[in-house]
Amino acid sequence: MTELPKRQRNKQAKEKRILEAALKIFADLGYSGATMDAIAEAANLSKPTLYQYFESKEILFTAMMAAKKGDMLVAFEHPRAEALVKQLHSFAWEYADTIMRRDLLSLARLIIGEAQRFPSVGRAYQASGPDQVLKGIIAYLETQRSMGRLEFCDSELAAQDLWGLILSGPRNQALHQPDALPDRATLERYINNGLMVFLKAYSTDVARDLSKLATIIEKQETLETRN
Repeated sequence: MTELPKRQRNKQAKEKRILEAALKIFADLGYSGATMDAIAEAANLSKPTLYQYFESKEILFTAMMAAKKGDMLVAFEHPRAEALVKQLHSFAWEYADTIMRRDLLSLARLIIGEAQRFPSVGRAYQASGPDQVLKGIIAYLETQRSMGRLEFCDSELAAQDLWGLILSGPRNQALHQPDALPDRATLERYINNGLMVFLKAYSTDVARDLSKLATIIEKQETLETRN
């Protein structure tokens, strides 16, 4: 792989710094309370430099959410029929490791609190975050259906089932009880059960896929025990 020119590497590093600073400010102050001045200060940049990268708070917020969406959907980048169970399992953990972060949970709480007074804030969060992840899940599931690995009539409902089954319980608890975040074992319990239920509902070869999932879970547990 050809190494990027130094100037481009520096640009990418600065963009990453800005997005990390933006997440901190949005998570601490909410969407309406966050300012470009505060984000520039957190990123250790001048405000004019920040505007060279992102023209407005709205554009920066969308870019920040898009970056997190990419983290969650990396397991679905190259769908393969034979890798269905492995890719679903990888997605479940990428999804969990992202949305269960304290800063993203804090951001979600603040957005929920702001949405009543500022509906546009709720719409911006939904459109740039959850809606984009949902589209990625739908595209992946539809591809697997075309390969004959899944069977469903409504791809949106199937996608909603997937992320609802694997993590809705622990996330709802975490949103309402910030001092009682679920531990790894709890997340594992929900994810493994959710994937089993999903495969039973939508797999075209339930027995084979449940066997594959059991093997993946066993390997994960063995690795965790060794560590």
